[in-house]
Amino acid sequence: MSDHKMKAAVFRKYGPPEVVGIEVINRPIPTAKEVQVKVHFTTVNRTDCGFRSAEYFVSRFFSGLFVPKQKVLGCEFAGEITKIGKEITRYKIGDRIFGFNDSVFGGHAEYLTLPEDAAIVEIPAAFSYRDAAPLSEGGHYALSNIRAAKITAGQRVLINGGTGAIGSAAIQLAKHIGAEVTAVCATQHLDLVRALGADVVIDYTKQDFTLLQNKFDVVFDAVGKSNFGRCKPLLNDTGIYMSTELGPHFENPFLGIIGLFRSGKRVLFPIPLLKRDDILFLRELAEAGKFKPIIDRTYPLSEIVDAYTYVETGQKIGNVLISVNQ
Repeated sequence: MSDHKMKAAVFRKYGPPEVVGIEVINRPIPTAKEVQVKVHFTTVNRTDCGFRSAEYFVSRFFSGLFVPKQKVLGCEFAGEITKIGKEITRYKIGDRIFGFNDSVFGGHAEYLTLPEDAAIVEIPAAFSYRDAAPLSEGGHYALSNIRAAKITAGQRVLINGGTGAIGSAAIQLAKHIGAEVTAVCATQHLDLVRALGADVVIDYTKQDFTLLQNKFDVVFDAVGKSNFGRCKPLLNDTGIYMSTELGPHFENPFLGIIGLFRSGKRVLFPIPLLKRDDILFLRELAEAGKFKPIIDRTYPLSEIVDAYTYVETGQKIGNVLISVNQ
């Protein structure tokens, strides 16, 4: 293949996993303030799935109303810098980096380009590309919600969906803060969730967590399977409910706005703001052994449709990786 070409998973219309196909396209060329990255590993996650399917029409206001503006998805990646723009000062060719970008994406390809000040950081020396690739997306969303709720040591937190990329990260981050964590998962994953640090684990196949008599400071539904009405009895008098989904009839954003002007039990629906410092923080926790993303399985880039299909079963545990330049 020409040095100016690359393989990429491309989608030109919204729809199911099958709209994605492997194509040979031009490699992106970095501008003066950009770096070119040879992608070693990326992930297929809920962010990618949401932008590809445009199931929530509102996403099209960001990604393109009728056809996608970004033809190559992949918001999370780990790779090696192969070219740098003439104004780059932070990085050099050969640096190993990982990061997250949900505005230009590009990780589902052999090469991508990003601005120097994007949410990318160097991979710790002891970490492989595979280790680093899933450090960002789930951790970013979990961290955004935990900070929005201002969770502090000693608070009681319930996390529904303890084995997802976001939920498993949320358990570890909440425990790092010192919260008391109750997590919900399926029977076969009870030990895994306990190993993540959860103090109490609820098997949703045997017990409806919304019927618990316990009271919590925060209920975080990391899989969007519940709603405020069902979880309200779980909250203490000033408790907060959060979800990664819009909720029935798109209620969560509206309830979140109302919650800004009221006290008592309320909904928070924070808009996650991506900061490089957050990726640095997640790296520090990972290096200290306090945050370790779960890896479910790995697909080659050529099988990315299968990866999307599996992710959308809702059965994945943690992260699904894509091996690109291996």
